[in-house]
Amino acid sequence: MTLTTTPEWRELATLAEAQRHIHLRERFAADPQRFSRHAIRHGGFLLDYSKQRLDDAVVAALHALWHAAAVPAWIARMRAGEAINHTEGRAVRHVDLRAAQPPAEVAAVLGRMQAFCARIHDGSWRGASGKPIREVVNIGIGGSDLGPRMATRALAAHAHPGLRVRFVSNIDGADLATVLADCDPAQTLFIVVSKTFTTQETLHNARSARAWLTAALGENAVSRHFVAVSTNLEATAAFGIAAENVFEFWDWVGGRFSLWSAVGLALALAIGMDNFRALLAGGAAMDTHFFDAPVHTNLPATLALLEVWNTNFLGAHSRALLPYSQSLAELPRYIQQLEMESNGKQVDRAGKRVDHATAPIVWGEAGTNGQHAFYQLLHQGGRLVPCEFIAVLRPDFDPGGHHDALLANCLAQSEALMRGRTADEAPASTSAALAPYQVFDGNQPSTTLLLPRLDPHTLGQLIALYEHKVFALGVLWNLNAFDQWGVEYGKVLARRLLPMLSGEAPASGLDSSTAGLLAACLAARR
Repeated sequence: MTLTTTPEWRELATLAEAQRHIHLRERFAADPQRFSRHAIRHGGFLLDYSKQRLDDAVVAALHALWHAAAVPAWIARMRAGEAINHTEGRAVRHVDLRAAQPPAEVAAVLGRMQAFCARIHDGSWRGASGKPIREVVNIGIGGSDLGPRMATRALAAHAHPGLRVRFVSNIDGADLATVLADCDPAQTLFIVVSKTFTTQETLHNARSARAWLTAALGENAVSRHFVAVSTNLEATAAFGIAAENVFEFWDWVGGRFSLWSAVGLALALAIGMDNFRALLAGGAAMDTHFFDAPVHTNLPATLALLEVWNTNFLGAHSRALLPYSQSLAELPRYIQQLEMESNGKQVDRAGKRVDHATAPIVWGEAGTNGQHAFYQLLHQGGRLVPCEFIAVLRPDFDPGGHHDALLANCLAQSEALMRGRTADEAPASTSAALAPYQVFDGNQPSTTLLLPRLDPHTLGQLIALYEHKVFALGVLWNLNAFDQWGVEYGKVLARRLLPMLSGEAPASGLDSSTAGLLAACLAARR
């Protein structure tokens, strides 16, 4: 029996059909206590999902589905270290990276990171010319870039003085060139992050950075200006990085769940190791909540079940992630990878095609910028787009009155999406001809997550919240959330095309479109 044939799934389908035409403003009018019954508070977080298109019966049915899918048993399997990433034969143990008492190998790497950060911060680590490090450039891609990049920007208020941390990921030479343009080779440290030390984009950028450095300081400078996060000691040694300057992580750490490991070295340098450990502690606190809280008060469980409701029963194809915090401007990109690479799949754990929708498209932008870009479609575009608002109650940066205006916009947008506006509610000065343009259907579902502040501990909670949501959704949709074979296939094709583009191999075996595009690229070179 698949989950879609269970009584719990059928009950949700029946409820969705019966409630399809109930407007959210009707729900609020009929239930003055709606907010108090559809909000969860934990660890300083407030999750308000009262603006979702649901009622108590739907919530109860979603909770029943959680147990029908045996999510608690899967949680226990993950905690026990079983190889639940079955297609790669690996355990999923990223929670061990942030445990209060981590495994010995994790503790050892954290200790090495602490010692290294201290040497950079106190100036005892010197470049080849004897100068202290003032620039750190992280070279990675995907999980080796998005997490540290997002968190470094989010925690800019906690940045170590006198040290600038930058990120390069794209194989497009403009990414690296624009970063190096205002770096001093004598005071720049590169962190090359690649588990296998074979990632095409990362190694191409690393070699170009190496050439830039050695042109200025000579070959002997490499060991003082490059460190690596990798498991391939042979390849890092061939590059010129000493073994003591290679920080390991393990095959039970998936790339998009690796921020907590040595992959976060650039972040640790940016904010200091004490703050990095506070981030880990925040993640561990959310782990405890997810593992122990019952489903009706469980934050990750609630977000996962809302996704199932909107995707599988209301027919939503995308979700807008809208952080009303410029510090969290990189969060939508990070969550895109976390969710879409994890659950953007149509083959279940038994190798069969699923008979239901899976991960929606995740997109978004920091408010209020997004309001002047795409909110018009949210309000009047006629598409169902569930929205997820995130706001911080106490800001790190507020030159004067900015934060009140920011929060006012956040709350107003979720209210407007919920309520809409009828023709009778249009401004009195509106002419009959313009009245139709002033109408907003409303009934757009949203959640709002309020954070007490944006510090390392809270950010750790937030990241772990989404990680556990992704895992729970993988179980609910019967997917392996921890592999990414679709990504690998594109890399295989790119490796085949590269020698054709460079002229080292003839173009052959291509479809007419790829062959035509390749010919145009080669013609432009000539």
